[in-house]
Amino acid sequence: MDNDNQYYLYGMHPVTDAVRQGRRFEKILFKKGLEGEQFRALLEEVTQRDIPYQFVPVEKMNRLVRGAHQGVIAYLAQIEYVPFEEMVEGALSRKANPVFLVLDGISDVRNLGAIARSAECAGVDGIVVPAKGSAAINADAVKTSAGALLRIPTARVANLRTALYYFRDSEFQIVAVSEKAEDTMYDVNLRKASVLVMGSEGSGISEPVLSLCTVGARIPMVGETGSLNVSVATAVLLFEVVRQRTHSR
Repeated sequence: MDNDNQYYLYGMHPVTDAVRQGRRFEKILFKKGLEGEQFRALLEEVTQRDIPYQFVPVEKMNRLVRGAHQGVIAYLAQIEYVPFEEMVEGALSRKANPVFLVLDGISDVRNLGAIARSAECAGVDGIVVPAKGSAAINADAVKTSAGALLRIPTARVANLRTALYYFRDSEFQIVAVSEKAEDTMYDVNLRKASVLVMGSEGSGISEPVLSLCTVGARIPMVGETGSLNVSVATAVLLFEVVRQRTHSR
């Protein structure tokens, strides 16, 4: 972990004070088995404020922080998240066919940063990430994005399925980007209001999310390697969106 305390806090009192001051957090780590009145009070406030948190082994926490963390380490948010519905409605008020990215379980911060860089270059209207089960948008992600994460609207949601239902109700097509799709990206009309769903590096799009997608798109491959890195695949799809929207077929 970066030793610059600009990026994280640790210890029961500093983290509690920061939560009560309304600081923005990427997530908070608690030691497994942590007990006590102070911990219970902090956990209650964290839950009430919808701050993502997880319990981890003390060995991991000791590797992250050399000081007396007291079983609590908090990552400070590096970007200003925007409310999901506000982001979608704002885009729809500006254009008839916005394009959004939904990232389902992207776990590598550099992949996330690279995706955001391509998204901003391609004019994506916003990125949606889950509150849990996703790479932290930390200093490394912002750096890898070349600052794009500071410019592109990003929403963090508790449940991706709820977000996809909202997109469907708003008449977006939900495009599952997968090598298993029957149609290639050239067969899909990406001029429509679209949501591109990108899955995790290892297992792809999760079944609950995939079940809500309305169309599939794959990148045609001619080599022997079965798939592209997710950040590269995202860039390829995004610039097919740009091609379709700026050139006639």
